[in-house]
Amino acid sequence: MTSSLVRLQGASFQFTDANPILHDVDLVLTPGWTGLVGANGAGKTTLLRLVDGTLRPSAGLVRREPDGARVATCQQEVHDRTDAIVGFAGAWDGPARRLHGRLRLDPDAIDRWPTLSAGERKRWQIGAALAEEPDVLLLDEPTNHLDASARAWLLDALRAFPGVGVVVSHDRAVLDSLTARTVRVDRGRAMSWPVPYSQARVAWELERQQRVDARQSAQDEARRLQRQRDALQREREGAERQRSAGARMRNRNDSDARGILAQTKADWAEAALARRAGITRRRVDDALAQIDPIEVDVELGRSVFAQFERCPQAFLAVRGAAPIVRGGRTIVDAPTLAWGRGDRIRLEGPNGAGKTTLVQALLEHARVDVDRLLVLPQDPAPASIASALAWLHALPPAERGRVLSIVAALGVAPDRLLATARPSPGEARKLLIARGLGSQAWGLVLDEPTNHLDLPALERLEAALAAYPGALLLVTHDDAFARACTTSRWRIEGGRIERSGP
Repeated sequence: MTSSLVRLQGASFQFTDANPILHDVDLVLTPGWTGLVGANGAGKTTLLRLVDGTLRPSAGLVRREPDGARVATCQQEVHDRTDAIVGFAGAWDGPARRLHGRLRLDPDAIDRWPTLSAGERKRWQIGAALAEEPDVLLLDEPTNHLDASARAWLLDALRAFPGVGVVVSHDRAVLDSLTARTVRVDRGRAMSWPVPYSQARVAWELERQQRVDARQSAQDEARRLQRQRDALQREREGAERQRSAGARMRNRNDSDARGILAQTKADWAEAALARRAGITRRRVDDALAQIDPIEVDVELGRSVFAQFERCPQAFLAVRGAAPIVRGGRTIVDAPTLAWGRGDRIRLEGPNGAGKTTLVQALLEHARVDVDRLLVLPQDPAPASIASALAWLHALPPAERGRVLSIVAALGVAPDRLLATARPSPGEARKLLIARGLGSQAWGLVLDEPTNHLDLPALERLEAALAAYPGALLLVTHDDAFARACTTSRWRIEGGRIERSGP
């Protein structure tokens, strides 16, 4: 593989008659891994599609060097068993065998693709891409659905990749351990730092704080000058009143000379005041122009749950002790499982252990109306997303406003969401979460809810779930996220369930 690079020179992209998604991007992507971060909808996927040639820039250049450099892209979705995956599974050359071993892939498993977990499919997807030995490899959320072991196997394989690698991820541990550079997409711009995510974030947060401080200073100066302007205006108005009163009280014995002199002095004073007022007005305008517009983050507050009504049932779901069987195969020999109205449970285990199957089996024994539960799968179906959008549009204005405030706090512009028929995966997930939080669901069943979320949204969702007063059943591989949101644990592995916590 020859050394490759990707150049973006003044690259911009916008759909017809739309605001630019990316504007005047200058980047050079060299061999090694670059982390691509930014809010959902900021343009990360658009940037990837410019790099792989799926999209052409509206202005500027995107150049892959050398000409003919091969590009492989792994999208977020892992539904399809592609020809490349089938070919990789059947390959027995040395590189393919090494990748099978590195990623712990069983070629015989490819025949039961529909039953494979999303994490297993993701490893097959990325393994097939690596097997093509591309010059440029683009990964969109590669660790979605992966447990800790699978994440370690994947990182081991990716570190050996010698080409230009770009990874979009909300996984802070992956970004810090894999990447050497960070590109942040924000408000149409792409800025680069020659350090991993955590160090880059410190740099841009410091830069933002400096802008906030400068903005505050400019606001303070503008307010001081506005007070000075107002004082001068009052002084002019007072002088005018005095002149008018003086004219009315003038004695007929006053000499014309004294009157002319007094009038002249008054005119001079008024002119001086007018000059000072004009100068101050211009200084106010200049100070206001120095106030840098900074987007204010909307926070999720406890007011979201102010009217929350506790579930009248003590338990939302109870399943008696019995094996959970699917397709004639016992997935887990489950004890009695009860999900109480105050329980905050983390369900964990390796990919393929049966976590999603256990959740489905438990919900089959729900004791409450399922309309009072939010069930968010790993990959929501298009029909459920369309249903949520229709539900949002049909809400009364006050209720819609409450849901949209949650959507905004999770990092999606409400106007953008209301105007689209096809939200991005991250936007769709935030809408579905906001639907449950905004409709005061008695219980939340969230299967890998951080998938497709940007980092700011992940942190806000973490805070919201920590404050949520209902029942929570959370499937996640993110240890820090789980610690913040749950108080007990169910672990499924090897066909058995272990429970711990209160």
